[in-house]
Amino acid sequence: MPDVGTPILDVPVAEGSRDQHMVLNMGPQHPSTHGVLRLVLEIDGEIVVRLYPEIGYLHTGIEKTCEAKFYQQVVPLTDRVDYLGPMANNLVYSLAVEKLLQLEIPPKAQWMRVLLAEMTRINSHLIWLGTHAMDIGALTVFLYTFREREEILRMFEMISGQRMMTSYIRIGGLALDPPLDFLPRVQAFLKTFPEKIDEYSNLLTGNPIFMNRLKGVGYLSGDDALALAVTGPVMRASGIDFDVRRDMPYSSYEKFQFNVPVSNVGDCWARYECRLQEMRESVKIVQQALDGMPEGPIKADAPKIILPDREQMKTQMEALIHHFKIVTEGFAVPAGEVYQSIESGHGQVGYYVVSDGTAKPWRVHMRYPSFADLQALETMCQGRLLADVVAAIGSIDIVLGEIDR
Repeated sequence: MPDVGTPILDVPVAEGSRDQHMVLNMGPQHPSTHGVLRLVLEIDGEIVVRLYPEIGYLHTGIEKTCEAKFYQQVVPLTDRVDYLGPMANNLVYSLAVEKLLQLEIPPKAQWMRVLLAEMTRINSHLIWLGTHAMDIGALTVFLYTFREREEILRMFEMISGQRMMTSYIRIGGLALDPPLDFLPRVQAFLKTFPEKIDEYSNLLTGNPIFMNRLKGVGYLSGDDALALAVTGPVMRASGIDFDVRRDMPYSSYEKFQFNVPVSNVGDCWARYECRLQEMRESVKIVQQALDGMPEGPIKADAPKIILPDREQMKTQMEALIHHFKIVTEGFAVPAGEVYQSIESGHGQVGYYVVSDGTAKPWRVHMRYPSFADLQALETMCQGRLLADVVAAIGSIDIVLGEIDR
């Protein structure tokens, strides 16, 4: 950790000019950091010379905790990493373990996973849009976006019993069959949501204050995006056309038609436009999932791995035995290692899972986009005004749970 009284980095400056610089703390309780993040800034007047993110204030040790849990017990831990996109976390971990187990997931479970992943993406983008606009000074949009987010959380609660930490996507499929009125409620949401996106756009896209705060600010070139390993909307707003859902499909995404919004501008405004368009594309994907939802089970046929139906457990001795052994002893996963990635609302999420043949993972390493994207903040802000740091960090859409694992 750099001493706040000394220069952050030894950069060539004119003789004596370093004496004119100030080292300033932004955070770890600054509202624009959206969590406990400390930015150490070296500024020359109002110009940012150097920027150093100081992380670790939210460290939870989740990766290490996974090693002490049965495989199925890790699922609730994944909810809490990106706490704004829990379904996506459940999905990537489950896919990784299912690869090791070589489980075949029923079509209905796969399509439900796609539906829920896209609803989670909309949920994540709504939080980003409302808080980002509020950071810039547009307070009204926050109330509008959280209006729609509330409906999404109520739907999550309908299927899982929880608004946020759902743990609904499980190894082998889903926790429960969705209620009969769940899919009609999703359909009702889709009918009105495109109009809501238009409403957000009408409030912001032509707003001269919002435009001036974002256009030409926080520039990141495509080469820098690749060099710094940023992913998701930040990468695509810099002209890199890559999306895991399309280019490395999983959970039947290859059966869905959608566009990947890309911009060559690379500034905060481009990142705003990409995410706005991504919400429109997510609506199309969810609609396709509703229209083509297969019938059938929502869990794989693996009685020694998947908890049996509760009614079976009450009437069949074999099901009761399986339930008891899975809960008390877990299930062994064949020895091996696997890497699985998905496209979350923030970018590419990757899980590297190593099994030693027991019921507990030997290693679970999580690659989350916010950790990589945060290192691009200095490139975006160097030579810009101090006030532009707020716009740049909001355009990245970091979640500190992803950074401090």
